[in-house]
This record gives sequence, C-alpha cells and structure tokens, in this order.
Amino acid sequence: MASRLNPYISFDGNAKQAMEFYEQVFGGTLTLNTYGDIDHSGQAPNPDAIMHGMLETKSGYTIMAADNAPGQPFNPGDNITVCLSGDDADELHGYWDKLADGGTVSVPLEKQMWGDEFGMCVDRFGVGWMVNISVS
Repeated sequence: MASRLNPYISFDGNAKQAMEFYEQVFGGTLTLNTYGDIDHSGQAPNPDAIMHGMLETKSGYTIMAADNAPGQPFNPGDNITVCLSGDDADELHGYWDKLADGGTVSVPLEKQMWGDEFGMCVDRFGVGWMVNISVS
C-alpha cells in the first residue's frame, strides 16, 4: 500500500451520525470501530463512542473520524487533522521526524493497542498531524 493523505475529523459524540451522513453524500464503504470494540477489558468510559471511523468512497476520497476521547476538549474549527497512513515504515517515520521537529508531540509514534504504530503532533506552523503505520 502506498502512503496516503486524508482529513481526520474529531466529533463531540456524534461521529457515527456524521460518518453515516457522509456515506449518504459520497457513497462508498464505511467502517466504524467503537472504544468498546478495541478495549476488551470492559473499562472503556464510553464504549459506544467511535474510536476510529473510515469512509472510503468510490471516487477515491477517504474521510476518517472519531469521537473525542473523554476529557479531550472539542473546539469546532480546530477539529480537523491531516492523517498520513500506510505500511512503508521508513517513509512514514521520515515524515514523522520532520513534522515533529520544532513542533509539539501529543502522542509519541509507537506501537498502539490495535497493533499499528501511531503518533500525533502539531507541527511548528500549528497544523495537526497523525501518522499511522500499518503492521502487515
């Protein structure tokens, strides 16, 4: 898989409804994973909230989304991040290193509970970035 660049939108508890709306608008295949799907301990504070949603359209658009995690502020207008994803670890680590340099890392790029490497940062210009490296 080549790397791809797409928007990642945060919602305040209505990601499922928003992504279902975008599916009606753009068509395609919608995949939704809740915090409860990922946290098998039964301790997720809001197990029905969307941890990760992805709409892949027939036109080639990809829209990703999630509900904000508990305690994370929701600021309309600041709720879109750019996501780089793929399986070329060297390429994506290189992008991460450059984007994080001089910026602020909120989630270090490291293996996550779903198995992929993932990190979040805001670059030196105030743009939010997510990097997800798929594990084959």
